[in-house]
Amino acid sequence: MEKKKAYKLKADATSLSPIVQIGKNGITETVIEELRRQLKKMHLVKVKFPKSAIRSERAELAQQLALSANAELIETRGMTAVYFKGK
Repeated sequence: MEKKKAYKLKADATSLSPIVQIGKNGITETVIEELRRQLKKMHLVKVKFPKSAIRSERAELAQQLALSANAELIETRGMTAVYFKGK
């Protein structure tokens, strides 16, 4: 993805609230399906990770979820990650 587009998506994501939340069970098929559904509707989705996940785990989980949902990970910040799925 080109830098300009990534920068714009990050800026757009700041006003979003997390729609998908990952629970104590981690990334389940239900979470993946919900992320896919939301990406189909909105193309840009913010996901909230549990506080119990260590910082290094969150980065891994974010990448794993991106691969599972066939989406692009735009950024991770704190307890959230932003995903994009273009048309």
